Amino acid sequence: MSTTTATGRKVKTGATLANTVVYLLMIIGGVIMAVPFLWMLSTSLKPDGEVFSYPPQWIPSTFAWDNYKLIFTDAHMIRGFFNTMIVVIPTLVIGLFACALSAYAFAKLRFPGRDKLFMTLVGTMVIPGAVMMIPAFIMFKTFGWTDSWKPLIIPGMFGAPMTIFFFRQFIKQLPDELEDAAKIDGMNPFGIFMKIIIPLTKPALITQGILSFNAGYNDYLGPLIYLNTPEKYTLQLELASFSSYYVTEWTLIMAGAVVALIPTLILFAFAQRFFIEGIALTGIKG
Repeated sequence: MSTTTATGRKVKTGATLANTVVYLLMIIGGVIMAVPFLWMLSTSLKPDGEVFSYPPQWIPSTFAWDNYKLIFTDAHMIRGFFNTMIVVIPTLVIGLFACALSAYAFAKLRFPGRDKLFMTLVGTMVIPGAVMMIPAFIMFKTFGWTDSWKPLIIPGMFGAPMTIFFFRQFIKQLPDELEDAAKIDGMNPFGIFMKIIIPLTKPALITQGILSFNAGYNDYLGPLIYLNTPEKYTLQLELASFSSYYVTEWTLIMAGAVVALIPTLILFAFAQRFFIEGIALTGIKG
């Protein structure tokens, strides 16, 4: 009896020690990842002369709150935010619906050439975006879409291969019996998609919605290529206006970055439970 108790204590002690090491490593990793954000916040409150001071100062000698006032007066941050939402929201809503619908077809419907078509779609994921940059610009210039939001909105409405792949892996794990029961009740494939698949894929939709929002919200290269009129600039281009050939206003850039970070933090704070669930439930098999 004593031997069993001693063995149990050793096992419990070993498990506690392992958990302690894991939590310690996680805390260290969290601190390391938080350092750049803390430095960004510190720099945003510094006067210009303290940005490159040595040794570095984490706490500014004087808190320059005017930096946050200047980013709204000199860079038109509010206008840039609304322009960004004009680009991101239609692409996000319509693009997610199109991707989910395509993923449902690849995961549950049977039609000739389905697997070959899906493999072709997956194969496009290995094509670097830089390779398609010049052909896309020439095509959109031919359409007369340059200096407008159309090249930033319309292509995203038709979905992205990675998003379709992500949704397919999630939908493929849903039981086929749910579809069979719906078919017995006389429901067509689109009705099954809207009333059964969409509610069950809410974690995946929210997860991919966060990822897609961040991608569009932080996109700098696309607006830089297609937009010429300052009134149409997105948030990232407004932030870039603080950097010129002769001088870079680091304090204002950091202040703008702090403000630009707030919407993504709020979005993740409200949706983190679904985000973690969507990542955990989405497999890579099949």
